Amino acid sequence: MKGLQSKTAIVTGAATIIGAALVREFHARGTRVVIADIDEAGGGALAKELGDGVLFVKTDISDDSQIANCVQRTVAAFGGVDFLVNLACSYVDNGIEATRDDWMSSYGVNVVGAVMMAKACRPEMVKRGGGAIVNFSSISAKVAQTGRWLYPVSKAAMAQLTRNMAMDLAGDHIRVNSVSPGWTWSRVMDELSQGNREKTDKVAAPYHLLGRVGNPEEVAQGVLFLCSSNASFITGTDLAVDGGYSAMGPEQAVPAIPRLCE
Repeated sequence: MKGLQSKTAIVTGAATIIGAALVREFHARGTRVVIADIDEAGGGALAKELGDGVLFVKTDISDDSQIANCVQRTVAAFGGVDFLVNLACSYVDNGIEATRDDWMSSYGVNVVGAVMMAKACRPEMVKRGGGAIVNFSSISAKVAQTGRWLYPVSKAAMAQLTRNMAMDLAGDHIRVNSVSPGWTWSRVMDELSQGNREKTDKVAAPYHLLGRVGNPEEVAQGVLFLCSSNASFITGTDLAVDGGYSAMGPEQAVPAIPRLCE
């Protein structure tokens, strides 16, 4: 992919499994990366592992002063900002039982935090002649999921936000796109399956045309593509990195008629 060498990216939620994959992929292509996360141990360890060109800045994206500090330290360390990846997310979701505070907290991180990060990065991107923002939406934005309200609704908001941001920032030469991952190997899946990837793939198979969950690196490749100059004419769109989940619909990958004949 072109246009990543010697550029600078801020990745929120970068101490997560998917976030760490993003950081490693950027770093491997010569992009300087700022790990913006509340996880000091995880973020610090990742920065130490990768060394030069990677900086950890403890950042709670629900706090505007911490967002401003993150951008300021990025500019001080690397001279500017070219890419922003809004990955940080709250997964708290108790459906109809969720309180008003739960809703406000979810939106504060999943949507408003991403907006404030983009707002803070915009002037620095303009100084560099433009840039790219990639927001994380989800397959959950487009389908109903039992017992989940906060997460899917906030991710649907992110998809719409991406379109609006793309329109209003195009004049600044800032492209804005989103990615919608399918089931991807992550901390949650690791914990739920007790580290059993084979079991996780088996459960995921009927819901994905490719018959498995995605690897974090596969999601990262999609994000890097959208940041790269290979995607120079792409803005305001959503890239489904979902193994065919969204293409399948309710039929799943199992023929229904034989089941009726049983």
